[in-house]
Amino acid sequence: MSVTVPRSDLADIVMERLTTAYPRAADPERAAQARAYMKNVAPFLGLPSPLRRQLSREVLADTPRPDEADCTAIALRCWQLPQREYAYFAVDYLRRHLKHCSSGFLPVARHLVTTVPWWDTVDALASHVVGGLVAADPKLRTEMDAWIGDEDLWVARTALLHQLRHKDATDTERLFAYCLRQSAHPDFFIRKAIGWCLREYAKTDPKAVRDFVERERGRLSPLSVREALKNL
Repeated sequence: MSVTVPRSDLADIVMERLTTAYPRAADPERAAQARAYMKNVAPFLGLPSPLRRQLSREVLADTPRPDEADCTAIALRCWQLPQREYAYFAVDYLRRHLKHCSSGFLPVARHLVTTVPWWDTVDALASHVVGGLVAADPKLRTEMDAWIGDEDLWVARTALLHQLRHKDATDTERLFAYCLRQSAHPDFFIRKAIGWCLREYAKTDPKAVRDFVERERGRLSPLSVREALKNL
């Protein structure tokens, strides 16, 4: 499903401030280091996280509460800019204002997950944005049932990780089914995600995770097993 950038006066204000404040603080040397660390997935401005968050607060000072169109416009316009820090700004903004977004925001979230994907944006989108949308509207679980089988590994990883913050509200049957669905996947990021989501749920129900891993150990990769049992 294609997504379009909606008209938003708030986005105009935020983007004008953002694209002025961030470049002024750019550090080319740090930017080169960050790009190398992130395997050249995107260029960087070289803003350390504390400074970036401080600048973000200044950018957003006295701005009104957004609606879903504003959130959509800001996120998509940030994603159109090459430097990675703009995507980080968008993710932080969505985390803060997700309560203003409906289940109809899910296609936008998928676009963000699949556009210039890497763990630094995908994991935050999975646990804080997609996971938040599903928690607010459990009917979206059927969408996750489709995502877990997607050929795009980042979409599948999002499905695996979307319940990371659900704790007692975790749909355990789906969690375990998703892990088995992708247990034979050869990619590191999927195998790591399987172990991560199991390890996180083990903080809520360690016995269920231990029993699951012991029962399905032959189907899970050694990496997934090791990650799942790390704190047990």
